Amino acid sequence: MEVLHFLFGVFGNATALFLFLSPTITFKRIIKSNSTEQFSGVPYVMTLLNCLLSAWYGLPFVSKNNILVSTINGTGAVIESIYVIVFIIYAPKKEKAKILGLFAFVLTVFSAVALISLFALHGNGRKLFCGLAATIFSIIMYASPLSIMRLVIKTKSVEFMPFFLSLFVFLCGTSWFIYGLLGHDPFVAVPNGFGCGLGTMQLILYFIYRDNKGCPEMKKQSGNGSIELGAEKKGNGKVLQDEQV
Repeated sequence: MEVLHFLFGVFGNATALFLFLSPTITFKRIIKSNSTEQFSGVPYVMTLLNCLLSAWYGLPFVSKNNILVSTINGTGAVIESIYVIVFIIYAPKKEKAKILGLFAFVLTVFSAVALISLFALHGNGRKLFCGLAATIFSIIMYASPLSIMRLVIKTKSVEFMPFFLSLFVFLCGTSWFIYGLLGHDPFVAVPNGFGCGLGTMQLILYFIYRDNKGCPEMKKQSGNGSIELGAEKKGNGKVLQDEQV
């Protein structure tokens, strides 16, 4: 059982790393154009908060046998921090102020959770408090593709929802869901069970609409846009997720 627990944790690390790295194409575009254009920086800041809280939850003095949760989320926190810094550098003045304020909010929330759990809580109370915080923001992160799922249903096209992204959302959610079940940890199992369900829904939508070419009007509006997890592109009253591998 412990071996299976470890193996699913390692597999979860690999699939989650793919998801964390998926925005690199978008940031290459931002750096090349010297502008954030109409891309939103909010998803990266919120994913950073999720990574920080989950990495903290996985530490041995908060929850036992969850070090693999800390390793991938610690890595994710570094990656997301780089995204946020790059976004702030290239964002226009108004958007820069907005993201800096949200970034300060994220650091404040994480610091508060860490300090309260260290000095005011112990044992199961500490695990419960940190676990609830991590669970809430994990669910928010997994829910980010809902807008693109609505777009797929509306246009009857999967042009803006790449198969491999949907597959890795499913694999990541499933592996961490099983990891949480094997470790008897609801704070890992519940949010990732949610992610597994969303990944399944994306794959079902993909196979339903995969042969459709999509609506020419949507293609015109989207330009060169494709998708990545959690990244939204603003404009024209629509919400599109941006570039993906």
